[in-house]
Amino acid sequence: MPTPLRLLVRLVGAVFGGLCLWLAFPETDLWWLAPVGVALLGGASLTAGGLRGFLAGLLGGLAFFVPVLSWSGVYVGALPWLALATLEALYVALMCAVVGFAGRRLVAAGHRVAALALVPLAWVAQEWARGATPYGGFPWARMAFSQADSPLAPLARWLGAPGVTFAVAVVGAGLLAFGLAVAQRSPRTVVAGIVLGAVPWAAGLIPLPTAGQGVSVGFVQGNVPHAGLDFNAERRAVLDNHVAGTEALAASAPDDLSLVVWPENSSDIDPLRNSDAAAQVERARTAVGVPLVVGAVLAEPVGASSNVSLFYDGRSADPQRYTKLHPVPFAEYIPHREFFRRFTPMADLAGNFVAGSEIGVFRVPSSTGEYAALPTICFEVAYDQLMRDSVAAAGTTPSLLMVQTNNATFGYTAESEQQFSISRLRAIEHGRSVVHVSTVGVSGFIAPDGTVSGKTGLFTAEQRLGRPVVRTETTPSDRMGPWPERAAGLALLLLVAGSIAARPGVRVSGAHDRTA
Repeated sequence: MPTPLRLLVRLVGAVFGGLCLWLAFPETDLWWLAPVGVALLGGASLTAGGLRGFLAGLLGGLAFFVPVLSWSGVYVGALPWLALATLEALYVALMCAVVGFAGRRLVAAGHRVAALALVPLAWVAQEWARGATPYGGFPWARMAFSQADSPLAPLARWLGAPGVTFAVAVVGAGLLAFGLAVAQRSPRTVVAGIVLGAVPWAAGLIPLPTAGQGVSVGFVQGNVPHAGLDFNAERRAVLDNHVAGTEALAASAPDDLSLVVWPENSSDIDPLRNSDAAAQVERARTAVGVPLVVGAVLAEPVGASSNVSLFYDGRSADPQRYTKLHPVPFAEYIPHREFFRRFTPMADLAGNFVAGSEIGVFRVPSSTGEYAALPTICFEVAYDQLMRDSVAAAGTTPSLLMVQTNNATFGYTAESEQQFSISRLRAIEHGRSVVHVSTVGVSGFIAPDGTVSGKTGLFTAEQRLGRPVVRTETTPSDRMGPWPERAAGLALLLLVAGSIAARPGVRVSGAHDRTA
């Protein structure tokens, strides 16, 4: 095949690979396409060399991130959306450059299995890098987060989200090996590809423990007057919606109700400084007669704001609080605001929120004993270490996770379902129930095995009562912490170093190139 045509085939394959990855995520939920996307991107880059691998990865990354992150531009326009998608795509481009550089040399040296191993290891390393850099990273749309309904999801309990990504990529590498073996008419390699692609599916046979003490919990999805960036222009209406929803919930609440949870931004009128807002919150808490968790915005410190979760237990005049530890850059605050203002006036739409410094642990009394409710605010649910720290902070106290979010600024897009899918994987990973509540939906109760109950619609006012279990188990994933990612990164470095040492400076022939 002529070199220009071969390059075109690679690039087309990479684009289709990126589109397959996008379709694996909510709302299409074709989770089984994720390994296909990995196989196509792997085939486009494995023997391409560094430069062509980078180009293939960039196109594949754009084909993935432009549609999967389209919700980020629904109200702020194309520039921030495409800038974010391009930044994320660059990580995929670098990943494919590494795979192309090392894979070309390993294949030339006859180490095809080692070359294929580059693919899953590089995926884990790539997601690790973009989840940490820049400005704390943006780990949205990791492959693991597309697998909540997949037989691979139980692996999250053992190896966390990185382990699920690794398993998806191993299946993709198996598909790639199978395709190459068929093209080369190699029966033994065909069998090896089938085995490699099939082994991770055994994860679906792993039972997930769900036993625990059930506690009665309610949540309120109050809705907003209208979607958009100015959803809180009628802040009192949003607060009133949640008060009314709580009063409606109280009418059917069981006697052993222990906690009611409101979402992020349910009171953007500072209830610690505004007596009227404080009175409305107390009115709602009195109606249900149990502790109430409120997502609020506080006018502090001076000249800035805090995104907080407030715990009103009725026993103290001042609520306990958790301040969001990871405000979203370019949304809740703008790094280098003066610089970015030169490119778009949207820079002035972002807030000036400050980060908290402590994990939140709210101690909730119940008829069966005290338990801990662990608050997480919005995009924080996508950060591995933050979620691990939250579960660890409860110690030996039975606990559940709360994900309080506000999706009004993303309209009728897939963002809400994408975030809900992340919470489902976190439930499996940490062996905890999750109360996921949004201002506008979707909301619901998630069991420790990822199953869902009480799910709400989008842009509706709804309330739900549930009986999630509280648990004390420390999962294998929590014990290992970040070590699966570190191990994958180290193994990748060793393979790349080995590829250089094995055949330094070798130029791969067209025959080898055609194997990709």
